Amino acid sequence: MKIIAFDVRFDELVHFDKIKKSLGLEVVSTEDPITKENIHLTEGAYGISILAYAQIDKEIIDMLRKNGVEHISTRTVGVNHIDVAYAEQKGMLVTNSSYKPDGVAEFTLMMMLLSLRKYKAAMFRGNVNDYSLIGLDGKEIKGSTVGVMGTGSIGAAVIRLLSGFGCKILAYSPTGKVKPELEPYAEFVDLDTILKKSDIITLHIPLTKGTKYIINKEALDKMKQGVTLVNCSRGELMEIDAMIEGIETKKIGALALDVFEDEAGIYHQDRRTDIIANRNMAYLRQFPNVVMTQHMAFFTDNSIESMVKCSLESFVKASNAG
Repeated sequence: MKIIAFDVRFDELVHFDKIKKSLGLEVVSTEDPITKENIHLTEGAYGISILAYAQIDKEIIDMLRKNGVEHISTRTVGVNHIDVAYAEQKGMLVTNSSYKPDGVAEFTLMMMLLSLRKYKAAMFRGNVNDYSLIGLDGKEIKGSTVGVMGTGSIGAAVIRLLSGFGCKILAYSPTGKVKPELEPYAEFVDLDTILKKSDIITLHIPLTKGTKYIINKEALDKMKQGVTLVNCSRGELMEIDAMIEGIETKKIGALALDVFEDEAGIYHQDRRTDIIANRNMAYLRQFPNVVMTQHMAFFTDNSIESMVKCSLESFVKASNAG
């Protein structure tokens, strides 16, 4: 079975080599995302394995189908970069990958602590031998109310980690489902309650039409003065203009972002000598109470191997089932 793997990062190569041998797959890999110019590589392939660096729209899907591709597998949890409905209409199978939630959950806790303890400002001072304490007084998670938006595997892992910090935990699920196994740790509430009652809010919900810009000016107006916001999920869950206004007016006490709406073409690339035309990113980054990392919460050895394995195994399972 021939598979074409696009967007293959340096860290994935060793896993591709090991797993394709164990599964008996022929895998041709390229570091480039799929485009109309290189889609000819898929001729005669059963499936493609991708990341989220290119939009798999109707035109790309039609070209893939013409080349005989039957299966699109993304090495990501989210599938918002794929027109899934159209692919299925064309008779193509679309599968996503999964990984254990611990890496992202731990990263989320780190982002909370960095923000609450003003580590960004402290680190910058240390770089110029300024070891003063003025303005670095922080806050503690203990005694705070933390709102966790999303109670899937990652949100649930965050809730369990937070349970050891002595804070009150509020949980919100967009589906309205209460998970009994989390009730010993968190109180399930509606969205308005999360927004109004939380000192810290962390996002762990998928990006859909219903959740895009769920954190907007209207939502921000309901929050406590000085709220801490953490987003290790999807950049498009937050309306950036509202976040900028929130920082400028001090409505937001701290903002921690591992993702950004317009990160495509920037994150996961070396842009040191380039002019990056993204004013919102540059403007947000300069605030002392804004922490931004390059979409790396998932980036652990275990997660990388798991995503590659899920993707390649999906081809074998689908083929056997057919």
